[in-house]
Amino acid sequence: MAKRSPFKYFKTSPEIIRLAVMLYVRFPLSLRNVEDLLHERGVDVSHETIRFWWHRFGPLFAAEIRKRRIEGMRSSRWRWHLDEMFVRINGERHYLWRAIDHEGEVLESFVTKTRDRKAALKLLKKAMRRHGRPEVIVTDRLRSYGAALKEIGASQRQETGRWLNNRAENSHLPFRRRERAMSRFRRMRSLQKFAAVHASVSNHFNHDRSLSSRPHFKANRAAALAEWRGLCAE
Repeated sequence: MAKRSPFKYFKTSPEIIRLAVMLYVRFPLSLRNVEDLLHERGVDVSHETIRFWWHRFGPLFAAEIRKRRIEGMRSSRWRWHLDEMFVRINGERHYLWRAIDHEGEVLESFVTKTRDRKAALKLLKKAMRRHGRPEVIVTDRLRSYGAALKEIGASQRQETGRWLNNRAENSHLPFRRRERAMSRFRRMRSLQKFAAVHASVSNHFNHDRSLSSRPHFKANRAAALAEWRGLCAE
């Protein structure tokens, strides 16, 4: 039985919806910035419409990207980098836990109020359930990681050391830029939702320019954009 297109009941073309969601999630733009950019292209929509599109289709696009990438990412089991970052929600400190592979792909991310063994264990179990067990797990010296790895019998796979976890630290930068553009978050649920979608979109369009020639980079960028335009199509 063929799947129904999620755009079936919308008058706006799927291409415009995909473009609006990509601009908002991928780049550090506000809803009104996206509204102005679409207006320049002759598309007259309000920022509230773009907000609705993002809430409605962002998770669908992210889920499809994640499904495709998990099927083809066997190399992600080699080395993982785990780290947590501070995020303010209504003035209160929360923690965004993230698992990154050796190429900078964000494997998993979720938000907690605590920074303890239970939270680290949840991150590990969630990532391993989808991606399998890695050969090496790089962390900082937070004791919660050691306790969580010991509980699942993987303490011998842990590596800690100065500068070893730079891959995870650098992967936080795109999210930090996006956080500033959004003037922070107001609920844990909205942060969790945006972090998951942002991670998938960043993975999809992330190409290390310094590691490839200009023609190769342009080919990869064009392929990623073409695949994005085909998301959730009938």
